[in-house]
Amino acid sequence: MRNLIEDALRSHGADYVDIRIEDTTRTKISLRGRSTDELSVSRSTGGCVRALAGGGWGFVSFNDIVNLKAHVELAVSQARLVSEANGDSLLAPVEPVIDTVVPTPAVDPRSISLAAKQALLQEYSQIMLGASPKIQTTTVRYRDTYSKKIFASSEGAFIEQEQCDVGTGCIAIAREGDNVQQMFIVAGGVDGYQSVEGQHDRARECARRAALNLDAAPVKAGQYTVVLDPALAGTFVHEAFGHLSESDHIYENDTLRDMMVLGKQFGSPILDITDGAAVPGHRGSYRYDDEGTPASLTPLIREGVLVGRLHSRETAGKMGELPTGNARAINYRFRPIVRMTNTYIENGSTTFEEMISDIDEGIYAIDAYGGETAMEMFTFSAMEAFMIRKGRIAERVRNVVLTGNVFETLMHIDAVGNDLAMNDGGTGGCGRGQQYPLQVSDGSPHIRIRNVVVGGN
Repeated sequence: MRNLIEDALRSHGADYVDIRIEDTTRTKISLRGRSTDELSVSRSTGGCVRALAGGGWGFVSFNDIVNLKAHVELAVSQARLVSEANGDSLLAPVEPVIDTVVPTPAVDPRSISLAAKQALLQEYSQIMLGASPKIQTTTVRYRDTYSKKIFASSEGAFIEQEQCDVGTGCIAIAREGDNVQQMFIVAGGVDGYQSVEGQHDRARECARRAALNLDAAPVKAGQYTVVLDPALAGTFVHEAFGHLSESDHIYENDTLRDMMVLGKQFGSPILDITDGAAVPGHRGSYRYDDEGTPASLTPLIREGVLVGRLHSRETAGKMGELPTGNARAINYRFRPIVRMTNTYIENGSTTFEEMISDIDEGIYAIDAYGGETAMEMFTFSAMEAFMIRKGRIAERVRNVVLTGNVFETLMHIDAVGNDLAMNDGGTGGCGRGQQYPLQVSDGSPHIRIRNVVVGGN
C-alpha cells in the first residue's frame, strides 16, 4: 500500500496533494422497549485525494484504491479548473511526520460477540422498564467503531493511525396522561468496551428520575441566577462558544470576524476555555488530524480574554496564525474542515456548596436535551432542574429553557467550580454541514451565571 501511495504522489503537477485511505468497521444496535430495532455490522473501505493548485482545491473520493494515480490526476485537474488567476496556495507550514499510532483498549469491542452486546442492552432496557409503572417505553442504543487510516502528503508525511470508539445511550420515557417526561444517560469513550458496561444502577436511576419529573411543576419564567452542572455547561461551551471559534467561520464571515477579535474581553478573569485533541483518553482525542498536523492544546479564552481559535493549515495560512490540528472529516467521502475536539471550561476554585450558598432564589439546571444557536444567540433546554432557595437545593421544576447572548452570558459567569468532568458517552457526535456525527467531547466544572433569561410557564 505504501508503495502504491508514494508512487501516486510523484509528478502530480500541483502545489500540494494529500491522500487518505480508510478501513472502518461499525457495529450498531438499537432497542425500543423490549424490541430490537437494529442489529448491524458494516465495513467500509475507501479513500480520497485533495489537490491544491493556484489557490484552488480539487477533491476526489473513491473505493477502488488500485487506480490511485488516476484519482490524483483527476483531483489535480479539478484544482486547476477552480484555481484563481495568480492565486496563492496558502498552507501554514507543518513538519511532515512519519508515524504509526495503534490504540490499546482495555477490552477491544471487536472481541465481544454481537449477541453479548445485545444482551447487555436488553439488561439496561429491562431495568428501566421495571423501575416504575409510569415508564411507558425506553430506547437503548449502542455503537462501536474501529478505523484504520493512512494519511500521506506530497510533502513527505506518511501516518498510519488506528482509532477505537465505543458508546451507549439509554432513554427512559415516563407518561401520566398528557404529561410526558424523559431522561437519558450516556457512557463510552476510546478506552474500550468496558466503558459501556456496568451502567445498571445509572439506568435504574435514569428511569426513576423520569417518573419523578412527572410531578415537577413548570418553572415560572423570569430572570434568575442559574447554576449549570458540568454536562450542561459542557454543552453550552461547545455549542454556544466552540463553533464560533472554528476559524473557517471567522474567515468567511465579516460579522463574526468583527466579533471574534483576539485580545477582546469575553468574560471575568476566572474564565478559561480550551480545546485540544492532545488531552488523552477522550472521544475527541487523537495524535494527528486529517491533514497530518499533530494534536495540540489550544487556549481559546484565558482570564476572560479571547486568545486563540481553531485552525486547519489553510485557515492558519490565510490568517497568519499557527495550525492547531483541528482539520477533521467524518470519513473519506468528505474533505476535512475545521472542527472542535475536546472543548472544555478549565477548573476554577469554587465548591458547589459555596456556589449555591448565597443564592436566595435561583435554578440548578442539569444536562441538556439539546439546543439551538444562531451566531451569538443560543437556546438550551435543561433535561432536569431544581429551584435553589436560600442557598439550598429545593423542589424539582421542569420546562427550563435557557436563552441569551453568548458574549453577555460569558461576562455573567461569576463562579467556576473545581469539579471538571468530561462528557465522552453516547452514540452521536457533533454535526456541521453534512458531516455528522463526528466524535468529540466537551466538559466543564459547575458554573454560576447571573441574570439568565429562563423561559417556562
